[in-house]
Amino acid sequence: MEYMPLMSFFAAVIYAILDGFGFAGTAIVTLIILVVIGLIIIVFLKFLIILIPAILVAIVVYFLTGGNLFWTGLAFLLVALLSLVRKI
Repeated sequence: MEYMPLMSFFAAVIYAILDGFGFAGTAIVTLIILVVIGLIIIVFLKFLIILIPAILVAIVVYFLTGGNLFWTGLAFLLVALLSLVRKI
């Protein structure tokens, strides 16, 4: 949530610049911003789906090792790397 003031600042700057264009200018910028946000969400969800096996393995390793974060992180990184290499 620490990026919210930065996003508000950029939104204020964009709307200040486009104030002279009227409604059509802000509608186009709003459309572009929403498309970019949608693409970011789609990419994030795709990575999340790819990383589901790594998340599950990390949860299992966490409970098997009694909460050892080193082995949990190592298991997550290895399975995530294998998942990403397999997708390429």
